[in-house]
Amino acid sequence: MIIVMKQNSTKEELKEVVRRIGELGYHPHIIHGETRNVIGAVGDERGKSVLQSLDSLPGVESVVPILKPYKLASREVSPLPSIIDVGRGVQIGGDKVVVMAGPCAVESCEQILATARAVKEAGATVLRGGAFKPRTSPYSFQGLEEEGLKMLAEAREETGLPIVTEVVNPKDAEMVGCYADILQVGARNVQNFPLLKALGRLGKPVLLKRGMSTTIQEFLMSAEYILSEGNRQVILCERGVRTFETATRNTLDISAVPVLKEQTHLPVIIDPSHATGHARLVPAMCFAAIAAGADGLIVEVHPEPEKATSDGAQSLRPEAFSVMMTKLREFAKVTGRGL
Repeated sequence: MIIVMKQNSTKEELKEVVRRIGELGYHPHIIHGETRNVIGAVGDERGKSVLQSLDSLPGVESVVPILKPYKLASREVSPLPSIIDVGRGVQIGGDKVVVMAGPCAVESCEQILATARAVKEAGATVLRGGAFKPRTSPYSFQGLEEEGLKMLAEAREETGLPIVTEVVNPKDAEMVGCYADILQVGARNVQNFPLLKALGRLGKPVLLKRGMSTTIQEFLMSAEYILSEGNRQVILCERGVRTFETATRNTLDISAVPVLKEQTHLPVIIDPSHATGHARLVPAMCFAAIAAGADGLIVEVHPEPEKATSDGAQSLRPEAFSVMMTKLREFAKVTGRGL
């Protein structure tokens, strides 16, 4: 249910509504608007008729049922787009297209520092890099783990770029959160509900990737797990879905961007690297993502892709990334946004 407060309602009236929601066994989530406040009451839907009685409380304008199965992620709760502040002056979801760039995996201090310097010079505002790597094969490189996180932190210290890196195991969430500015949930973990709950309690920005066979509704229900634990800082990432096509690694569902924009207030970014699996296809998909209204891009860049421990074929060289960024900057202006 959504409890809509009157424009002139007081703080005391808001507090009383929140208290009553808690007494009824629901979890209140306050959304502060420009003209009025809204409270989402989340819990067992069987008792929603009890919540209707709240419309008699002072300061309450109306009590409205949320029709979507995902409550806090829906536009019904927050009709205006959410803007996620990831620190160091970077916000995702506003008028500026945010570009995250870096290698699939952190391999050495020299590699991540060289890449960080190059992507920053080209215009990227967030550094990506994997320290924990969930791989299909148990024999593939699994990442440098905490040592890799320390290298990412060193790169942030030198360049000022906030860092996004993947967390795989719920028990590592707090440790990864000590280093990362944004915690990434990979496609394989989109329905790892213990992990999503742990990140919801952690309270740091989360980049949630869509699973390779995940529907839009399932994707948003996964976001709901994080939101329901109190963390409002969720960024959605479309990275391609699995189809019958073999020409690309996955099939980039570019239509997911406008569909998600209709359904949710959460920002949406695109991962063209994992979607295509081929570096030569990445620039075209970046242009398409911006045209579709994506709030950002996450692109794999490696100084020597042929030597990469993972995903070298889809990684741009720094020179190619720089050329692409110059063109994207001009293209973004045409759409009325910056880069």
